[in-house]
Amino acid sequence: MQFSDIRGLDSRDTGAMLDLNNEHAEETSLLDLESLNTLLDSAFFARGVNRGATAFLIALSHTASYANPNFMWFRTRRQSFVYVDRILVNQTARGQGIAKTLYSDLFAAAKRAGFDLVVCEVNIDPPNPASEAFHAAMGFTRAGEATIHGGTKTVRYLEKVLT
Repeated sequence: MQFSDIRGLDSRDTGAMLDLNNEHAEETSLLDLESLNTLLDSAFFARGVNRGATAFLIALSHTASYANPNFMWFRTRRQSFVYVDRILVNQTARGQGIAKTLYSDLFAAAKRAGFDLVVCEVNIDPPNPASEAFHAAMGFTRAGEATIHGGTKTVRYLEKVLT
């Protein structure tokens, strides 16, 4: 993967992004066009490959107006952070280093903007062991857990201190 293949995303890319996102709604959450555009409008960082059809990462700063239980968990416990709302890589493109490159780009952007903490969550029920392993390899550590959405999902909260 060439870094030049990764570029910023905006409302012109939502069709491809929605398709990839909603194929993996169990791991992230289902989006419609309006909610995806709202995320993109609020994003601190939104970059991807192939207009988001191959991969994308959307992250928000702690100042975003976002009524999401995972984001709010961090907001009540951390002063300043960048929250990874979702990262997705098409099944056919996995293992090429795309997610690692997207995260490296996010870490650099966060540091340039004065942030020293990146946070996210991974599902533990339903389980997502590949995401847990990936985030551990990227240096994330456990910050907590919660059961959300009326008990239908349990997540592990993770954080990475940027050095």
